Amino acid sequence: MAGKVALVTGCSTGVGLHTAIRLAEVGYTVVATMRDPGKQQALLDEAAKAGVSIEVAPLDVCSQASIDAAVADVIARHGRIDVLINNAGAGFLGSVEQTSDDDLRRTMETNFFGVWNVTKAVLPHMRAAGSGRIVSVTSVGGLLGQPFNEAYCAAKFAVEGMMEGLAPLARQFGVDICLVEPGPINTEFVASVRATSQASIAAMTEPYGTLAGRYMGSTGDVFATYGQTGDDIARIIAGLAVVDNPDFRTITSDFAKAMVSSKVVDQTGNSVIEIFANRLKG
Repeated sequence: MAGKVALVTGCSTGVGLHTAIRLAEVGYTVVATMRDPGKQQALLDEAAKAGVSIEVAPLDVCSQASIDAAVADVIARHGRIDVLINNAGAGFLGSVEQTSDDDLRRTMETNFFGVWNVTKAVLPHMRAAGSGRIVSVTSVGGLLGQPFNEAYCAAKFAVEGMMEGLAPLARQFGVDICLVEPGPINTEFVASVRATSQASIAAMTEPYGTLAGRYMGSTGDVFATYGQTGDDIARIIAGLAVVDNPDFRTITSDFAKAMVSSKVVDQTGNSVIEIFANRLKG
């Protein structure tokens, strides 16, 4: 990997932090970005423990000026971007009736338009080089719509459609496109979302408050029993960065694969609706 450069978004915690470390360990020069570089200390501490060096740079995926500046800086200093990891994201809990236009736009800006715009900024450099790899972290929420996650799932579905459409075209330029689709993850990001969700549920009017409480209650054991760590996902991403002919889609656990299997098998979509409807019944 001598001389190869990886640009990673959303590196202050969780999957992004661990991905930056794992990519450095396999030989990449890693530019780890985050909206607030003041939150870089946890990453630097982990890099020191691992005995690797990480560059930290500001990049707010919701700001075109920030994206353009970050990509230009990497190209100016290193002359190339070989791997882009689209990891930055934001969670949101709320059904259609509880989701304001501002909530929806904020969720889409981070989870979809951020991926779109960072990819759009990096792709010309990969195309000119005739090589590259773009790995986007989505979710089983990009394959299965889930109650009280309509906005989040809409954004992740959009990323899936974007990348599936781009992949055949990018291949003509020597660029590989990959999707990483985790199920439950136990990270600081998820813990924060779940904690915030409790307040959101408490503020919901009926009948949604009761239904959301049932649904979220049914997921607690799932995270405890089947949840992966941020480093589990990072190892998968690092593997995709170095392997020849990577798969387009990687579902990261057997539990997540089981979740989506009914959708693959049942073309009517009825079985997926039944699964989540039963959770809402309690």
